[in-house]
Amino acid sequence: MRLAIFDCDGTLVDGQAAICNSMETAFASAGLPAPDRHEVRRIVGLSLPQAIRLLAPDADDALHRHAVDAYKEAFRACRLEGTLEEPLFEGIADVLVRLAECGWTLGVATGKSDRGLASCLTTHGLADHFVTLQTADRHPSKPHPAMLEAALVEAGAEPADAVMIGDTTFDMEMARAAGVRAIGVAWGYHTEHELRDAGAEHVAATPAELGDLLS
Repeated sequence: MRLAIFDCDGTLVDGQAAICNSMETAFASAGLPAPDRHEVRRIVGLSLPQAIRLLAPDADDALHRHAVDAYKEAFRACRLEGTLEEPLFEGIADVLVRLAECGWTLGVATGKSDRGLASCLTTHGLADHFVTLQTADRHPSKPHPAMLEAALVEAGAEPADAVMIGDTTFDMEMARAAGVRAIGVAWGYHTEHELRDAGAEHVAATPAELGDLLS
C-alpha cells in the first residue's frame, strides 16, 4: 500500500479568487476592514475559524463567529449561482491517473468543508480517484496531524508508506507531525523556500514533475 494524500486549494485547484471574494464579503458583513488579498492567500489551507482569527486578530469572538457564518453563506451562494471558480491546475488530472496506474492509493486532506470538497471533486470528475477524504469539518486545523492519521487508518496504510502533497507550510508541518513524507508544489500559495524550511523533501515545479517524483 502506497498512499498519496493531496491538499485541495492551491494543489489540486486554484480557488484563490473564490476564497478572497468570500472573505471580503464576510469581513464587510461583520463590519471589519477588508483583509489584504495576499494575506488571505497566505492562510488558505487552515480551517475557516482559525484563518479568520489570524486575519482579524483584534476582533472579538462574536465578530469572528459572524465572519465565519458570512463566509460560508457567501461561498454557498456562489456555488448555487454557478459563479464559483475553482479551476483545476493544468496537468493535475493526468497526474492522478498516472499515480493510480502506478499503484498509488489516493486521498485528500483539506481545510475545506465536507460539502465544499465533495462539490469541487464532483465538478471536476475526480471523486472516484480518492479512497479517503479528510476535511476541516471533522478534524482540528492543519498543521495538527489528525487528518493524516485518519487517512492512514481509513486507507490501511503505514506512515512510512505515505506522502502528503501540498502547497503550504501547514501541509508540510502536518506531514512531519504525522510521520509521513512531505512533498511541496510550487504552483500554490507559499514559496519553495518556505516549503523546504517546513520539511518538504522535494518541491515539484509542475504536476508532471510531481508525477515523475512519485512514479
